[in-house]
Amino acid sequence: MTQITASLVKELRNKTGAGMMDCKKALSETDGDLESAVDWLRKSGLAAAAKKSGRVAAEGLVSVFTSDNFGAVIEVNSETDFVARNGEFQSFVSTVTKIALDKGGEIETILASEFDDGITVQVALNNLIATIGENINLRRASSLSVKSGTVSSYVHNVSAPGVGRIAVLVGLESDGDKTALKEIGKQLAMHVAAAAPRWMSVNEVPEDELERERKILTDQAKGSGKPEEIIAKMVEGRLRKFYEETVLLEQTSMIDGETKISKLLEQAEKDSGAQVILKGFIHYVLGEGVEKVEDDFAAEVAAVARA
Repeated sequence: MTQITASLVKELRNKTGAGMMDCKKALSETDGDLESAVDWLRKSGLAAAAKKSGRVAAEGLVSVFTSDNFGAVIEVNSETDFVARNGEFQSFVSTVTKIALDKGGEIETILASEFDDGITVQVALNNLIATIGENINLRRASSLSVKSGTVSSYVHNVSAPGVGRIAVLVGLESDGDKTALKEIGKQLAMHVAAAAPRWMSVNEVPEDELERERKILTDQAKGSGKPEEIIAKMVEGRLRKFYEETVLLEQTSMIDGETKISKLLEQAEKDSGAQVILKGFIHYVLGEGVEKVEDDFAAEVAAVARA
């Protein structure tokens, strides 16, 4: 058997852009034949995936899937929004979301899980990249569950069932009537999509965030020239406004425009006949936090010329 040297692995990597371990495996599978190894990587979708992996992917879809008291949400990115309308891409996203429901929110675990016909999610992803011709990335995944009750979902800008550009999960812990729980859960999920709260309760607001906000409000209030005791009251009043904007339980429902979310939960207890506890929520917005890099082709050419 041909010895697989580091230089041979490096040469294959330079030709294909695939990972070092993938190159080593390809050479082992082809007895060290470089061109056969290139073909092996292409058939596996690894070469195509590697060549595109450096391109920014900020489009795509977010997706949710729920089953009684469990829910999962994922984000799969592509380079263009055109791909989000591709049926094969949508099917891939939906299937992976169902896998995430079982496997949880660990990306590596999901990628290593079986997708279909004996292949892993990673291989299916590589094949999709090769077929569509864009960088595609399983960016993030999360799951939410309750011991009893329901996990509700909402998807905004729907492209296909369960997939779109904004996805929300809301977990309600309760032994009450499931129909009533699902109704309030749906309302809460729609509210979260519209209001985008950062925290569930006041107690969850990090101390450093609170102090930062308090300092900003204090500096603003001092500009009024009012006495210190008045300034202190102004700051506390504005902090309440901060909570109303960022904390879910303190927000006013976007559905009716007048009822506080905490009051909606109190009403839900009456409707369902049991205590209702908001256990958590997950809010995904497509491309949130992804930095889109604008290429400067002229600068790139100039840099190459200077090299």
